[in-house]
Amino acid sequence: MKFIHIIFILLISLPAQADVMLLIHGYLGDADSWEKSGINDELQQHGWQRAGVFRGSPQGPQLFVTEHTGAKNTVYVAELPSTQPVINQADVLKNIIDIIQQTHAGEKLILVGHSAGGVVARMALIRHRLKNIEALITIASPHLGTGRADQALNITANHGPFNMVKSFVGGRDYDALKHSRGLMFDLRRPQPGNMLYWLNSQPHPNIDYASVIRLNNDGNTGDYYVPGYSQNMNNVPALQGKSSTYTTPTSHFLVRQDADTILTLIAHFQESSD
Repeated sequence: MKFIHIIFILLISLPAQADVMLLIHGYLGDADSWEKSGINDELQQHGWQRAGVFRGSPQGPQLFVTEHTGAKNTVYVAELPSTQPVINQADVLKNIIDIIQQTHAGEKLILVGHSAGGVVARMALIRHRLKNIEALITIASPHLGTGRADQALNITANHGPFNMVKSFVGGRDYDALKHSRGLMFDLRRPQPGNMLYWLNSQPHPNIDYASVIRLNNDGNTGDYYVPGYSQNMNNVPALQGKSSTYTTPTSHFLVRQDADTILTLIAHFQESSD
């Protein structure tokens, strides 16, 4: 396991070699998750310019808000159907990546996934054997599942007449969980026959990996939604010892400081390749 001890100010000022980044939101998130958190603003201040937002659609990915496509360092944002199973989202993501790589031929791509988005990105890597990927950075992602998925499945299980009561009391949150049962099955802890068990045993490409792990107020790793060990890709059987790790003392959700962490990790990758 590689632990990174890097000073932000020194590394963030280094020029980035890989100049295309794709941000992938998590469950019930959207492209705006990276805007509201301030991450895109922070990236732009360090030379990573917004290039556009890809939204999945039945007609294929559509690009919106194209801006600095000619800039040296560009950032795209993917918007995925976040309540659908991991494979469905990975297929949409693959189509988005295809378009980006056609636009930036010969340039390698850095994938950054938050929460379930990190698992989706990893599935796309394996399922579609993606090429010209420089690195995968995941933030608070449930690589070894989460007990919250089991809770969601129990809450939304059909149990006779009481199901109507749950639907009425739960409102939109309950409806969202109800429509996410396929995804919740995917995010259960790995066991023979389920998605994470299969994914975690597959050979992974030889790229840079980094796990951003949340830190609780009590000093333990993990957050309310995903335990710390599950956020660490080194605990994935196929990736043992291959992921850099970085702990951040904040909750599960995206924060502006995540941009600094992303840039620090990219600088670390560059130093390691020199």
